[in-house]
Amino acid sequence: QVHLVESGGGPVETGDSLTLSCVVSGLTFDRYTMGWFRQIPGQERAVVASITRSGDGTYYDDSVKGRFAISRDNAKSTVYLRMNSLKPEDTAVYYCAAQFLGTMSTSRDSDRYDQWGQGTQVTVSP
Repeated sequence: QVHLVESGGGPVETGDSLTLSCVVSGLTFDRYTMGWFRQIPGQERAVVASITRSGDGTYYDDSVKGRFAISRDNAKSTVYLRMNSLKPEDTAVYYCAAQFLGTMSTSRDSDRYDQWGQGTQVTVSP
């Protein structure tokens, strides 16, 4: 059975940093492109960042470019999202997702992802 378990969310203040982790089990991790998405109530889930299977390629949404960093440790089957200089507009539920044999171009499309975590709430106060 496949599990993606996010952790590291919580309440923070503007300008703070957080690191989200997503531990994956039940699949061959290095065959999956990984993505972080977020969802604000009333809005669609949107890509935040993604990383290729080997970790040599990354994508960032313009809203987080320069502030967030995605990384992965294939030996630990874990993907991370380091979030710096957090803003109130970063408040959302953050989800990690896995896409089998995904590419950089398909990694931005939530419909192409096969497996999803349960999400972790990040709340940034002014």
